[in-house]
Amino acid sequence: MGMLENKVVVISGVGPALGTTLARRCALEGADLVLAARTVERLEGVAAEIDRIGRRAVSVGTDITDEAQVTNLVEKSLEAYGKVDVLINNAFKVPSMKPLAKTSFEHIRETFELTVLGALRLIQGLTPALTETKGSVVNVNSMVVRHSDPKQGAYKMAKSALLAMSQSLASELGTQGIRVNSVLPGYIWGGTLQGYFEHQAGKYGTTVEEIYKAAAVNSDLKRLPTEDEVASAILFMASDLSSGITGQALDVNCGEYKA
Repeated sequence: MGMLENKVVVISGVGPALGTTLARRCALEGADLVLAARTVERLEGVAAEIDRIGRRAVSVGTDITDEAQVTNLVEKSLEAYGKVDVLINNAFKVPSMKPLAKTSFEHIRETFELTVLGALRLIQGLTPALTETKGSVVNVNSMVVRHSDPKQGAYKMAKSALLAMSQSLASELGTQGIRVNSVLPGYIWGGTLQGYFEHQAGKYGTTVEEIYKAAAVNSDLKRLPTEDEVASAILFMASDLSSGITGQALDVNCGEYKA
């Protein structure tokens, strides 16, 4: 039996990188899925892959900044399966990459709306269902909370708020049997990041290998965690293997930062 055997997992932000890897890994561990993202076409492709694995997947186009769409996601999840065991908040937006002095308040509001309030909407909407199953919430955070890169101020603000919110919710929802944990990756090696490194290599007249080496130089393992390695940490936090863990943040960065 897999670590998520016969559980129903809702994943937000199912994009071409970690979200798709998470969906596949959850299915391989025995879960049925609800896939949420704004791009419905991509969801259908992932759902087809889940079907080939032998598990079910329901695709629900959802903008988690919209309360009505989140309500629809909750309703569709329960219509399909009658229960929800796990929520993985994976929705992501590329940060502004500007110092705070040059970041607009509109961008900061948008970042908070998606990263913090979007996750909270999903948690609030699914709390009754998760209470029934004594379920688990995993919020995908970021190593940005461990450092102070001057180009990621708005992103760090939002992710720090998400971490604080996760800790508070662990206390609030613990009496209902719901666990709330966070996983904090930095760069995640996969096709999407490779494409970005290729762009950077062309821009600066170097190689992908040199860009990779520079990104990994401060890690103990001298490499970047893969999408599967980050997914493994999230699956652990989602599963009953971590049944005694809540309110915690697990860093997955090959030893670059120490909590």
